[in-house]
Amino acid sequence: MQNIINGKFVDASNKATMNIINPYTNKIIDTVPNSTEKDGKKAIEYAKKAQRQWKEIPVYKKVEILMNFLNLVDKNKDDLAKTLSQETGKPITQAYGEIANIRISFEAFCEKAKHLYGNVIPQGTEAGQEKTLQITVREPLGVILAIIPFNFPCDLFDQKVAPAILAGNTVIVKPPHQNPLTLIKLTKLLHDAGLPNGVVQILTGEGAIIGNSLAKNQDVHGITFTGSTAVGRLTYLNGAEHLAHVALELGGNDAFIVLDDADIDLAVKEVVWGRMYNTGQVCCASKRFIIQRGVLKEFEKKVVETISKLVVGNPMDKKTDIGCLVTKGACEKAVKQIERAVEQGGRIIYGGQSKGAVLQPTVITDLPKTSDVALDEEIFAPVVSIIPCEDEKEAIEIANASCYGLCGCVFTKDMKKALKICSQLECGGTVINGASFHRSFEMPFGGYKMSGIGTEGVMSTFDQVTKTKTITFKNIF
Repeated sequence: MQNIINGKFVDASNKATMNIINPYTNKIIDTVPNSTEKDGKKAIEYAKKAQRQWKEIPVYKKVEILMNFLNLVDKNKDDLAKTLSQETGKPITQAYGEIANIRISFEAFCEKAKHLYGNVIPQGTEAGQEKTLQITVREPLGVILAIIPFNFPCDLFDQKVAPAILAGNTVIVKPPHQNPLTLIKLTKLLHDAGLPNGVVQILTGEGAIIGNSLAKNQDVHGITFTGSTAVGRLTYLNGAEHLAHVALELGGNDAFIVLDDADIDLAVKEVVWGRMYNTGQVCCASKRFIIQRGVLKEFEKKVVETISKLVVGNPMDKKTDIGCLVTKGACEKAVKQIERAVEQGGRIIYGGQSKGAVLQPTVITDLPKTSDVALDEEIFAPVVSIIPCEDEKEAIEIANASCYGLCGCVFTKDMKKALKICSQLECGGTVINGASFHRSFEMPFGGYKMSGIGTEGVMSTFDQVTKTKTITFKNIF
């Protein structure tokens, strides 16, 4: 496949390519351009030109184009889901779910776009303003760079592209280098639906080359990034050189607190949803399982019993619960993290085996609260890391000791206690009696501390992709 620049499929300017590999079969699916800085500059020029015209298109006409796009997505859902599963290693049933989310999110952002009303500051609200009327309007930032991760490429495409173009911006998509094919197909469908050339473009390649060069370009007015904290910090610095508006959704090491009075069966059920989904490759997955000692043995026993029933296999098989990690290298990294956790006092009570990019679901218990996993090491794999605690106070202490603060959750039948714990957790989202892996399109999603800056969602993304202008009528009364 190729880049899409100004509505046309094109190769990299130097003809360089990258192989896209199915991580389960280790076979090449396709090749894509390994784009250069020259390619990025060309795309930005087209984006600047297109934005001047696109911002003048009425919202209802923008919505009509996106509704056409959704109809095309529905017609092509089988191809899109299969492509996503094959290039990512995502179980096919989950891939279909991610494609179905496109309609949910785009429709929600379209409705919100129709109600981006300004405000009125009436006369006389302060001394000297008796004859002054002030109104506010929203205006687009301009050209936005959307850097998208491998784990939920379509969901993040929805979150970043839909609100940006509805607000009158143009977007350059930098897809994940491991699995860009589905997003290229979605970009093509946007053009097939009637989106003008240059409004959404997509450039594949290595982040260190094309990603950095795009982020540093002074004609990129906004950057929305989802990915690792290390790359996010670099992206933030690149954008800071020209004061681009930057929003970051970064790593997490979410706490899953289970107190003595919790419904253990419910908690275990949520472990499967909150830790095993997408083979554990979820930023807001529960990763640190902080369990009060009174229910520790019961929790361990039931978690192992439940996880052992999950089907690990070919992602394209509808019976598969656990597919593979995005690359063999990602699996090797997770294995090393598991080995280090054991060296630091942990004990494997289930799993731990790997082959190629496939890692068996793994349960490690007895982890001390000083271990790397209990603090700042995020394992992006289907690993349940259990850290015992004595009481509610210690659970909160362990949870807040991490440099991350994306999400967290608590299981207890005492709602007063639950609300107290949620208020004390240093993170952007909390869940009571459910896994921290919860992200509706409506909610403002984002983290504290090293987990990011800003939030995404129907409630808040338009604030990130627009700027507010005040229009003042002096001596109007």
